[in-house]
Amino acid sequence: MRMTRRNFLVSTAGAMAWRVRQAAAGTIGIGGPAFGSTWRAALPDGTKSEVVRQLVASVVAEINLAMSPYLGQSELSVFNCADTLDWQGCSAPIAFVAEQALAMSRFTGGTFDPTIGPLVNRFGFGPIHGERARPDDLSVSANGLRKATLGLTLDLCGIAKGYALDRIVDALPSVGVETALFELGGEVRALGRHPDGRSWQVGIEQPDAEPGAMAHIVAPGPMALATSGTSRQNITLGYGGVSHLIDPRSGRPVDAVPASVSVLADTAMRADGLATALMVMGMERGAAFAETHSIPALFVRLDNDGSHQIMTGGFEAYVTA
Repeated sequence: MRMTRRNFLVSTAGAMAWRVRQAAAGTIGIGGPAFGSTWRAALPDGTKSEVVRQLVASVVAEINLAMSPYLGQSELSVFNCADTLDWQGCSAPIAFVAEQALAMSRFTGGTFDPTIGPLVNRFGFGPIHGERARPDDLSVSANGLRKATLGLTLDLCGIAKGYALDRIVDALPSVGVETALFELGGEVRALGRHPDGRSWQVGIEQPDAEPGAMAHIVAPGPMALATSGTSRQNITLGYGGVSHLIDPRSGRPVDAVPASVSVLADTAMRADGLATALMVMGMERGAAFAETHSIPALFVRLDNDGSHQIMTGGFEAYVTA
């Protein structure tokens, strides 16, 4: 499942970007591939890293087999290719994530759309083929999915990676890990506190700077942090870049304004979906929506005179530098 829509650098001390091979004092750094991207973790010294690696591998394999549009045998791919309007059985994880995707679509007025895969494919991103449909054309039960139109397809790439991170972090205590900072494909969740007793810290990249240059350091505490942006994944079609983010309202790629949106939420899955939706809404509408719904978010816009930002929902309370 190639999901490379977000980019963060993780920090464990001050404003120093954390690397797998250069963890801060009192911690070890491990990582590996996942979903066409990478995962990284900062763990206390003495942690049995192989146990954590096995946990990550197990969760990633399960979610790939359920939700990857890149695997022809995944549950999602089988559902998308099925030529029937009858109920199709599915596992509890894909039913749960699909229902959460529909809830996010309703909450955001359709700017988050799990049926948008064919449009994304049309602009050169993603493997999903099909006909344009609406979220209302999808029904979900505890163990099944059903189409109201044969051309409907399901795309969970905007929310499944966050779900995977939640599964991993929630399972860490079961393998003896009580504190960790975990990043999966650019989305971050912390468990407990840094081994030296302070909060874990995360650096958010500056969209208009060289990779590694951070705009802010935040201490998310128990919140998950996700970002969405136009600067890291685009294709060139003769006259400039085309964003991988598609606006379901217009059926066209969104503008490069804002350049990025970072969101804090109680789960990585919710942060994942909200970051995409707020990005699609645009700077003014997205910031107004986030403020109305008390969503801690950081919007960054790039202009000729540099970058400009808006913080909503008390995001500034999490900023340490």
